[in-house]
Amino acid sequence: MLRILNISEGTSVDGPGLRTSIYFAGCSHHCEGCHNPQSWSPTAGRDMSEDDLLNIIAYNDFPVTFSGGDPFFNPEPIANFARRIKEEQHRNIWCYTGYRWEQIIQESRFLPLLQQIDVLVEGPFILAQRNIQLRFRGSENQRIVDVPASLREGKLVDITNLF
Repeated sequence: MLRILNISEGTSVDGPGLRTSIYFAGCSHHCEGCHNPQSWSPTAGRDMSEDDLLNIIAYNDFPVTFSGGDPFFNPEPIANFARRIKEEQHRNIWCYTGYRWEQIIQESRFLPLLQQIDVLVEGPFILAQRNIQLRFRGSENQRIVDVPASLREGKLVDITNLF
């Protein structure tokens, strides 16, 4: 079971095209000005099975975005779920996190989830750097990362300028 705050079916704000966005409960960043502070509690939302979530994803037939909260707040079960999305449905996965790339690659518990993600929008939301003109991110400090290329090259591949 995964703790889900919300599912947005057919959204166009959490990555390119229409996407199925899954908002997980739990976040320890507590960014000032967060658009989703109800997601901070790991007990917010409701439990949903991977199979029920996979059925929603299949029904919508869109790529997937993980948001929250922060999916890296509870990386192990979300990594297993992401692996199923990749193996069973071959979907592109974007993921939002308040962690920086440099923090994520230092934590071995984050690696299984990171390996399932295609694009990572990383960095905390910083209210003083908020910019509503940005695509797919809320503040100027956040970067959009090509995860497979970054893992392959052993350094961050920043694709923010593509968006």
